[in-house]
Parts: sequence; structure tokens; C-alpha cells
Amino acid sequence: MTPLRKVINKKDSSIKPIWLMRQAGRYLPEFRKIRKQNPNFVKLCLNTNKVKEITLQPIRRYDLDAAIIFSDILMVPFGLGQTVEFKKNFGPYLGSISLRDIKNYDFKLFRKNLEPVYKSINNVKKDKILINKDLIGFVGGPWTILVYMLNKSSPKKKLEKVFSDKMLIKDMLEYINKYLISHIDGQIKSGVNIIQIFDSWAGLVNEKNLNEYIYKPTKKLVKFSKSLKTPCICFPRNIKNYKEYTKIIKPDVISIDYNINPYEIIKNIKIPVQGGMDPRVLLSSKRNLEKSANYYLNAFKNHPYIFNLGHGVLPQTDPSMVEYLIKLVRKFNERPS
Repeated sequence: MTPLRKVINKKDSSIKPIWLMRQAGRYLPEFRKIRKQNPNFVKLCLNTNKVKEITLQPIRRYDLDAAIIFSDILMVPFGLGQTVEFKKNFGPYLGSISLRDIKNYDFKLFRKNLEPVYKSINNVKKDKILINKDLIGFVGGPWTILVYMLNKSSPKKKLEKVFSDKMLIKDMLEYINKYLISHIDGQIKSGVNIIQIFDSWAGLVNEKNLNEYIYKPTKKLVKFSKSLKTPCICFPRNIKNYKEYTKIIKPDVISIDYNINPYEIIKNIKIPVQGGMDPRVLLSSKRNLEKSANYYLNAFKNHPYIFNLGHGVLPQTDPSMVEYLIKLVRKFNERPS
């Protein structure tokens, strides 16, 4: 059984496995070399040979316990025929799409559009370097995907008035969810053995809308993943009430952001926990890194815990700091019980 599975399935608190969100990507010189030669990000996510190479780059470089397939949550809007571009110094830019477009889209065409993602997963899974390591697949949370599809860009840039149309949101979430379930199905059948749901913009939802916008649609994704005997990690970034979220949605693991106190989480949550450390700590000193890593490791010393960050590795991170972090976690695991 893999280290992550021991924590997830057996609730083992004696080991602290580690993987990092955005561990494959922009901070690694070997990735930047590939990216320079492949300026179209969406096309890169559909390049099966390059996806395998990028996914395994951090596994070849570091002693990590899992790989996460190199892809993007916006591959689902792309699969639905929406234009998706990534512009330098701006971020994602999406074309227009209507509820009618989504309702009438062909499921078979959706799967065909994303077939290179599934082929990449299958190729990665066969590599011997993943022996005793997990391969993680992922989707965006239904609400987060809706935000991008309607806002056509990151809500950090703007937030259109369209979000006041509650009937539109409800209908869109229903249809988006069907395609997210299809994408989860495709990934699991291709070889991933853990699914993570990234709800990056969960924190935008006020309390009165949480049930309709976050809880109900996300619960369906978790239930579907579990029905295929695949554990599900949920990362509802900046959600206000982790206790209520886990009680209603019932993920196998809850991944926390860096604004939450880990000691408060332990008081209220019994399931395995992942993440928490601020990725900006990796931009500081080794002394600060050691202090922060040990803070989380000690907080979850007697709780099933997967070490990760409270968000993705930042582009300006020195790869040697990631290596040092992994050594700190391994050193903690070697301590006398």
C-alpha cells in the first residue's frame, strides 16, 4: 500500500507523505525549457509525450510520494468547446459560451476533445518510477469552473453582474457537473487512483448560497469518485467553515489553505487532512522553512496528514528549497515514535 493510501484508507498517523500542488511546472528549469518551446498552454496539455515528461519531472528530481497529472482545471471548458487561452501577465482568457451551448453539447465530442488527457494518464501510469507512488487526477470544483466560464477570466480581474442571476447559476452548475463527472470517469479509467477537486474560488460564495453553489454539486462529484473506489481530496480554498464542509460533502481528505489554523482543524475534523503551509515560505530562508514545516508536522503529529501547501508552488521558488522541504518531512518521519 502506498504512503498516501495508508493515510487515506488506514487513517495512519505514523507517517507523513508529501506531494505538492503545482509540483510539476513553472518553477522547474526543465519545465521552463519545454514551455519556451510550447507557447500554447492548452496544446501543451494535449501533448501526450510532453505531459508525461512534465508530470514525471518532479518525481525524477525529488523524493515525492505522488505524481499529479500535468493538466489544468480549464480543460473542461475547453472540452465543451469554449475558447481557452492563457495570456502572459493576465492569466486565463475564455471565449463566450451560453447555457444553451452547454446543454446541447455532445458528450462523445467532449470525451473525444479530452482523449489526449486520458492517453497521457495511461502513459504516465505505466512508468516504473511510479511504483509505490500514487497518480493523482483532478477537476475544478463546479462553482470554480462556472466562475471561469461566465467571467471569462480570473475573478481577480473582474466579476461580472451575471452572478446575480441565480437561475442561470443553478442550471449551469447542473450541466457543468455532468461533464465534470465524465472527466473524473475518464481519468480514473485511464489510471489515476486519487482525485482532487480544486475549488479555488469557493471563498467567493456567501453563507446563504453555500448549499446550492458549493455543497450540493461538489457532493455529487465526491460520491461518484467513491463509487469507482477512488478516494477524493477536496480543496475548497478560503471556505469559511471546514467542519460543515466535510460533514456535508464527506471527502476522504480535506486539503486546507494557509489562512486556517491547523489546531482549529484538529479540534473539529476527524478525517485525514492535507496541506496548509504558505507557499511563500519557500521564498524565504531555510530557517523559516524548517520552522513552518515543523509547525504543521507537529500540529498533525497524531492525526492522519499528507504534507502539502496551502496553494501551489510559486513560479519564483528555488528548486533547492523544495528539496530541503522534502528532506525536513522525511526527517520528521524518521523520528522515534
